[in-house]
Amino acid sequence: MKRRIIEWDQGWNSIQEGIMNVKRIIAEGLPENQVNAPVYVDIYTIIYNMCVQKPPHDYAQQFYDKYQKTFEEHITSTVLPSLKAKHDEFLLQEFVKSWADHKVMLRWMSRAFSYLDRYFLTLRSLLGLNEVALKCYRDLVYREVNADVRVAALRLFNKERKGGEIDRAQLKNVIDIFVEIGAGRMDAYEKDFEGYMLTDTRDYYSRIASRWILEDSYTSYMMKAEECLRRERDIVSHYLHPSSEKMLVGIVTHWLLVVYANQLIGKKHSESGWGGGCLTIDNMEELSRKFIAAVVLEQQAPAQCSTLYQQAEDAAMQE
Repeated sequence: MKRRIIEWDQGWNSIQEGIMNVKRIIAEGLPENQVNAPVYVDIYTIIYNMCVQKPPHDYAQQFYDKYQKTFEEHITSTVLPSLKAKHDEFLLQEFVKSWADHKVMLRWMSRAFSYLDRYFLTLRSLLGLNEVALKCYRDLVYREVNADVRVAALRLFNKERKGGEIDRAQLKNVIDIFVEIGAGRMDAYEKDFEGYMLTDTRDYYSRIASRWILEDSYTSYMMKAEECLRRERDIVSHYLHPSSEKMLVGIVTHWLLVVYANQLIGKKHSESGWGGGCLTIDNMEELSRKFIAAVVLEQQAPAQCSTLYQQAEDAAMQE
């Protein structure tokens, strides 16, 4: 028995009903499983049947084009207007929501259109369904708002550095998008977020260090420096990518300790009554590390601290 031909308009109208149902579920924040299995199976079956029909009724290329068009239209009509209406922390919330919603739509659409991935696309030099959806979000959403998102995120960084409370979980979700958008590559995270974050960190600590070195005693300054390094490592562990830790800690160490190493040694000598001459320091990074260790030990065993500090001075003098 000859199979009945499904014309384009007839089949696509039925599929659109299922897509509109998914969009409604996303908009209302309902669980993804609200899209019931029979609906999904019906749509997959329609797409399959329309793709295997004989020319000119084989519609695989049209479905591929419609797949991309569906994401583009949804983004430009719904996602972008909502994002552009938000600012600061509300923008971050909406950015996270838009990415989560996009992944829900991607999962449903890629399953419904999976025949294209398994058969049609294997014979052609075209992007896979996941790559198409990711490219739509990256080109139409991410590139449009990532700068504003970054500015809002860095404000929260500095708010926490100043002792304020922030939603760390949300900030981690935001930063994770910079990682995930690269699809296995770190380019977007490094170029669009990390580089700016490190510059912002440098500016922040160069400002406060220039003030602290004038106002604080050696012990007070070093206690603050130790707390800053502890906090920055804590920041990495809670919401930055682990690859950022070395550079972040290096910048903090440089601007708090390396830049002011001679002044700190001078403060230490002045407070202890030592009247020696100038100290030449070549290995600043090593001495800075010992400074921090000395401050920690000073709270527990003053005698040990004195020995460690002397060792640091001796090592520096020998360089």
